[in-house]
Amino acid sequence: MIGKSLKIGQVLSLMVGIVVLQACSTDADELIIPEEARLTQVEFQAVMNTDQWTGAADAALAEIYQNGNSASGKSFPACYEVTYSDTGFVAVFNNCVLNGTDNANGTLTVTYDLQAETASFTAVFEAFFVNDVELNGTRTYTLTTGGAADITIDVTSDMTVTLPDERVISETGNKTVAFYFGNTLAESTFTITGSWNISMDNNLYSAVVQEPLTGNFGCGYLVSGVLELSKNGLAITVDLGDGTCDDQAMLTYPNGAQEPITL
Repeated sequence: MIGKSLKIGQVLSLMVGIVVLQACSTDADELIIPEEARLTQVEFQAVMNTDQWTGAADAALAEIYQNGNSASGKSFPACYEVTYSDTGFVAVFNNCVLNGTDNANGTLTVTYDLQAETASFTAVFEAFFVNDVELNGTRTYTLTTGGAADITIDVTSDMTVTLPDERVISETGNKTVAFYFGNTLAESTFTITGSWNISMDNNLYSAVVQEPLTGNFGCGYLVSGVLELSKNGLAITVDLGDGTCDDQAMLTYPNGAQEPITL
């Protein structure tokens, strides 16, 4: 069995590797879809890709935990400095490469919740840049082990993402990622539940997981689950399928019209 006593940094690395919805609309001229509810390709991709930007926060934390718990002790790269206290640490990144591709710059402050019965901490990002994307705000992480899932990470976010073209995307809400380890990576699965809000271009999008979004480490896509995605109060259902490893999903609009999408 895959070890269940993973360090927090290793679990955060798993979260960074999860492929979240990246979808584009296909031609649906024959469908009667109300214009006020229709999601354009740009909107859908932006809403679903927010995790890629805020997930860079997880990559930064994983970097610190992995280096801080290395066999040789605290051997931090010269591109960032970490100052510890009794309640947490402050890390200042100076053009650090994360995951071999993304350059990170800025300040990350982590405070441990010493009263919590489970491992819990809050990360505050201040003018934190991943390449040309700026992250500001907080993410609180709570890690539990045992129970139905081998490891569960609850993430509460209040983040603002500023894109290179100065567009601002805000995300608030909660996501819970549960890991179920099998004998191999292909047999290991994860689920995503929760609800979150995204504000972008004077539009408000609300996402509520109706049925857990499910994936496995042998497939590059989420393979099942149902997400209710509302645009300015008008609900659209996203059905990710029956568990088959493919890149297909289905949008259902308020009037029942359906539109296939490719993940």
